[in-house]
Amino acid sequence: MNRLEHKVAIVTGSSSGIGKAIALRFGAEGATVVVTARRMALCEETVARITQKGGKAWATQTDVTDERQIERLLEETVTRYGRVDILVNNAGIFGGRRLAETTTEAFDSVMNVNLRGTFFCCRAGFAQMKKQGGGLIINISSVAGVQAWAGTGVYSASKHGIMALTKSLADEGRPFQIKVSAICPAGVADELVDASSEEILRSEKIDPYDIAETAIYLAMLGPSAVVHQIVVDRLGAEW
Repeated sequence: MNRLEHKVAIVTGSSSGIGKAIALRFGAEGATVVVTARRMALCEETVARITQKGGKAWATQTDVTDERQIERLLEETVTRYGRVDILVNNAGIFGGRRLAETTTEAFDSVMNVNLRGTFFCCRAGFAQMKKQGGGLIINISSVAGVQAWAGTGVYSASKHGIMALTKSLADEGRPFQIKVSAICPAGVADELVDASSEEILRSEKIDPYDIAETAIYLAMLGPSAVVHQIVVDRLGAEW
């Protein structure tokens, strides 16, 4: 099925993990996918996977912590394809230490990628979608963006910040037909993106393609429907 045919989608952090799964599924559904991350060789591998199955994709290197690179990403995408219908802000890193053990450098690193990077992408994507008359922004947050545990303080703070950006931007985007949603996954088996279905079934973590299907669901909602937050938790999780 080509449910996203004629749509142009940017997926940050799509060289691996959740981002790669989303890019592959978007490509399979007919979207033109802009695959972008810091590791260009892996981006090109994702593009090859999409095009080998008849999809359309383009790889470009981007560091989300650099606002000029984000602006260039949007400009080049619009020059190539004329618009940006879907922007998935997936690029992120984990920082898992107790707060008393967390260095300032570690704090800055997590915030720069997760929160600052998402802000830069939201700002640039929103500006383009406002010009073209609408679009969809999907921010990949976490269950740690709606809860927090010992050892997750800095990561949770960055993901809580993403939730605040999402809710504020959703309110600001309503008059311009810009939808803004957040997906909040629990532990995802990122390393199993290229695994067999049997290997994924044996994992205790969430299938990355379940997150990709959630993104497709958001992209397929009718013009009058929006879901602002989806929590995808592990079966039997307690918190």
